[in-house]
Parts: sequence; C-alpha cells; structure tokens
Amino acid sequence: MVNFGNTLKTLRTNRRLTQAQLGDLAGVATSAISSYESGSRYPSYDVLIRLARIFHVSTDYLLGLTKGTEIDVSGLSADEIDAIAHLVNVLKNK
Repeated sequence: MVNFGNTLKTLRTNRRLTQAQLGDLAGVATSAISSYESGSRYPSYDVLIRLARIFHVSTDYLLGLTKGTEIDVSGLSADEIDAIAHLVNVLKNK
C-alpha cells in the first residue's frame, strides 16, 4: 500500500515546493505539511481535496487507492489532447 506521506512529499519535491510554500497554497501551517509527510497526522477532507487540486491528481491517488496520475487538459483543443495522448502512448511503448 502506498504511504500518503511519501506520496505527498514526492509530489511536493517534484514541484520544487518547500513545506512552507505548500502549506501556504493549501491553507495550512508548515507543521501540518510536515506531520502529513511523516505520517503522524492526516489532512481533513477539505485539505485533502485542496492538495489533490494543487498537484492535479485525484484524492484516490493521494491515498494510494490508484496508481496512475492524471493530466489536466482543460482548455486544450481536441487536437492538442490527441497529441498528448499519442505522446503518452509512444513513451509507454519505448
């Protein structure tokens, strides 16, 4: 099973955010982010949803219930979405 804290820390570091920056974005204290990442505390539903929106992933992904990530393609044309889907398929078949 995926550890919520590890997933959150990986997402945060991949975006090159500090715990303080993520806390500001999510509306929580730096200590809360630290507690989430260490596994000593879990976010409320509201904060969980905010974190999912910040990282453009589902809450299921954050909780380790799904393995895949999602890409936000809102605002893109159908042709642009098709191009992204094609690129994903090419990379998967390397």
